[in-house]
Amino acid sequence: MIRSVVIVGGGTAGWMTASYLMAAFGDRIDVTLVESPQVKRIGVGEATFSTVRHFFDYLGLDEADWLPKCAGGYKLAIRFENWSKAGEYFYHPFERLRVVDGFSIADWWLELGDRSKPFDRSCFITSALCEAKRSPRMRDGSLFASELDGPLGRSTLAEQRAQFPYAYHFDADEVARYLADFSVKRGARHILDNVQHVAQDERGWISHVRTEAHGEIAGDLFIDCTGFRGMLINQTLGTEFQSFEDVLPNNRAVALRVPREQATDMSPYTTATAMSAGWMWTIPLFRRNGTGYVYSDQFISPEEAERELRQAAAPGQEDLQANHIRMRIGRNRDSWVKNCVAIGLSSAFVEPLESTGIFFIQHAIEQLVKHFPDQRWDSEQIAAYNTRVANAVDGVKEFLVLHYKSAQRDDTPYWKEAKTRAMPAGLREKLDLARSRLLDEETIYPYFHGFESYSWNAMNLGLGHLPRTAPPALKHLDPSNALAEFARIRSQAEEMVAALPSCYEYLAGING
Repeated sequence: MIRSVVIVGGGTAGWMTASYLMAAFGDRIDVTLVESPQVKRIGVGEATFSTVRHFFDYLGLDEADWLPKCAGGYKLAIRFENWSKAGEYFYHPFERLRVVDGFSIADWWLELGDRSKPFDRSCFITSALCEAKRSPRMRDGSLFASELDGPLGRSTLAEQRAQFPYAYHFDADEVARYLADFSVKRGARHILDNVQHVAQDERGWISHVRTEAHGEIAGDLFIDCTGFRGMLINQTLGTEFQSFEDVLPNNRAVALRVPREQATDMSPYTTATAMSAGWMWTIPLFRRNGTGYVYSDQFISPEEAERELRQAAAPGQEDLQANHIRMRIGRNRDSWVKNCVAIGLSSAFVEPLESTGIFFIQHAIEQLVKHFPDQRWDSEQIAAYNTRVANAVDGVKEFLVLHYKSAQRDDTPYWKEAKTRAMPAGLREKLDLARSRLLDEETIYPYFHGFESYSWNAMNLGLGHLPRTAPPALKHLDPSNALAEFARIRSQAEEMVAALPSCYEYLAGING
């Protein structure tokens, strides 16, 4: 049996892995995490998918306990600003499109909708909650969509059936600390030390790591959470890294931690604002905003990017320290090689445009538990793991490229080049199809990658990439039910805006 797991690297990836393994297996395996006290954490992944609640529920953690300890906030959507024209914006929410008489409400919007009102404000309730900066929970803690609430227990992404209406913003460093405490209390061994050498046996498998102060640390299974360095998976085992920069050229970021002038002015969404050579994120935490500029150094220098970010997000606050990050965009050909599994940035990264970093970590950990090895190290199990991880990453890559291809902006060399850049195989066919009809589950990327068809359509329609016509069949159907559904969306949105507290007001309550 595999009895000992050694995790090299801390941060979000390392401690999410340690805590999940402790929750899954308890004292039936030994978990050791070796973390360098000198390595600086990246801290970009402060926004999440709504599916992250499966992770916290699996650990048995209560949102009202962990979220305040991590400077947390709510995320109902991503708001995309200036991706087509200056001053225009739309929301990509955690909300499925309703269906009326067999057709999506988005199809009906193409046929009947008021084009003076944006698609997302006509077809989603969530957009109104974002506009009013509302919490998804009532003052008593109940969810506005009560039928979706309740603990999930020890469920995984595979059991996701309904679309939960929110995700989280949080300080990734605080989450790592919280999960470290969780793990150590349940028996994980935490070693603060620098790894000097990764030793291999005669087969080339990892036998132990040698540290400065604690000597040799041996294990059966090694997990590489060393970030973009890939100390075990790439530097030691020589695994091929496949770059995505031909289709996703953003390879750098600069980040700032910006105090809010009015603490109560807290938005329940991530903002992605198009910039001259990339885009800027704004992530509202309870006491500050996290901001950053993701860009391609083919079009702008780090110094120019920092100036542009400061002007947009923190004018006059030159004392704020900027964190410059060089990103490795792509994935390992295999994330599991021999007795080493790479999780987090050491496995894959595709830029944080849709908050996929923590999703990739969660997906990889769940798949590791599902494919956990024994002493036989079944090659088919390992291959299945690698296929599932690769498919998830490749699907997200394709979805992100769609953002740039469908965007209407073309006012700088960066945005002009986005229209002529290569794209993943299969995406051209989808974009051509989207000129005639909305995409559905049979026409988007076919493997699990976390984004349903409504997300693809929300992005295309929000960016102004509309089908030429609504489905012709709608001209032969009675529109009464669709008109009633549009009215119901409006009335439900008005009721929820009136009933729900502000995002800050609710979080202030659970923060004491």
